[in-house]
Amino acid sequence: MKYEAVIGLEVHAQIRTASKMFCACPNCYGSEPNTNVCPVCMGYPGVLPVPNKEAIRKTVIAGLLTNCTIAKYSKFDRKSYFYPDMPKNYQISQYDLPFCANGYIAIGGTGFSGEPMAEKNIGITRIHLEEDVAKLTHFHGASGVDYNRAGVPLMETVSEPDMRSADEAYAYLTSLKEIFVYGGIGDCDQEKGQMRCDVNISLRPEGQKEFGTKVELKNLNSFRAVHRAIDYEIWRQSEVLSSGGTIRQETRGWNDDTGETYLMRTKEQAHDYRYFPDPDLAPVVLSDEFIADLRANLPELPGKMRERFVEQYALTPYDAEVLTQDKEIASYFETAAKYVKTPKTLANWIISELLRELDSSGLASCKVNAENLGGLIALIESGTINGKIAKEVFAEMLESGESAKAIVDAKGLAQVSDTGAIAKIVADAIAANPKQVQQYLDGNEKVLMYLVGQVMKLSKGKANPPMVIQLLKEQLGK
Repeated sequence: MKYEAVIGLEVHAQIRTASKMFCACPNCYGSEPNTNVCPVCMGYPGVLPVPNKEAIRKTVIAGLLTNCTIAKYSKFDRKSYFYPDMPKNYQISQYDLPFCANGYIAIGGTGFSGEPMAEKNIGITRIHLEEDVAKLTHFHGASGVDYNRAGVPLMETVSEPDMRSADEAYAYLTSLKEIFVYGGIGDCDQEKGQMRCDVNISLRPEGQKEFGTKVELKNLNSFRAVHRAIDYEIWRQSEVLSSGGTIRQETRGWNDDTGETYLMRTKEQAHDYRYFPDPDLAPVVLSDEFIADLRANLPELPGKMRERFVEQYALTPYDAEVLTQDKEIASYFETAAKYVKTPKTLANWIISELLRELDSSGLASCKVNAENLGGLIALIESGTINGKIAKEVFAEMLESGESAKAIVDAKGLAQVSDTGAIAKIVADAIAANPKQVQQYLDGNEKVLMYLVGQVMKLSKGKANPPMVIQLLKEQLGK
């Protein structure tokens, strides 16, 4: 029997703000453990939380960017549970009245596996705002708790069970991350734990409408891990069902080293979190003007930007796809494009030369700013330098951070376009290579490029290549 996977994702993304969700502690990654804490986020008796307006604003923007309905009346709830990562013994979250509901995002194109995917919309059940929990680190025989993360603004985006493959789940996560980054919601750096994902997956016989028994997957620290875990779980559940077994409702972890899921705990029934409205926080009422103002100033999303890059800059869809995968790179390209006549040439340089040189910190540590790269391309376009010299100049720019023009002027690298000067070098090359000259005169036209190389060598790469070819043909014709 053939089975169909039914997949839904719960994605937690930290919101980029100056302070935490309900107190004035810094929202700052990388501080010494337990230094960004105060009586409010540590749950001391008698303290009162104050909502972070910027976090609410960015949550609403996330909802608008994902086609959600925005609730004009919302509230915060207490979610009770006892665990060391939340010192209050409850988490301030949202239950029945989230800020955003009933949205969707589009996926399609090429999947993680390289296979084309049909265009489809993935429904979003809700986006609610809550506070993050502390970070637990487990040692041999002990555990450490860092409460710096406790209280950081956190959005949870719950999808509809609309995905049917690991590729679709990967595409959904990629699109959601792009939306949050381009929307200025957060950085979504998975290595820093700023974007985390749980997977709900079940199998059902093809053609059946009813869902199968759901299994939840946790400990997924990358989109690649999500893809691998879903593929494995589809195989595992298929094997169980095909052999006559039954799937239990359970939570399973993912072991990235072995490439397998493992049992963490069984779920006989849902947890009783005893949700109730937080008595210390008033309901949040959003005006029509507030929502309309946010809607009128929404940023451009990657999909629209790709279409615009193809139309405005005459790029290929592939170039536009690569350039818009990172918001900083897309902005870098647009800034540099102001200084060039052929954006396609600029795109080629960014993709083939610049991206190859960037380290894990990206453009932050790159000494070649957008204006200077645009200046380098402009020198190529004007014929001041050729492609070979341009690569040498670019290498110097990476080291020094100087402009291309300054390097070309200081080292005398400008291309020679003087007809008389090039004609003399061409004559010298012809005189020095009589064997190859005779081969050309005998009809072997391929030898011409060898002679071009000799001229470029004599000119130290400065001669104008089209002029070299023209003068070679003229002199050889005589």
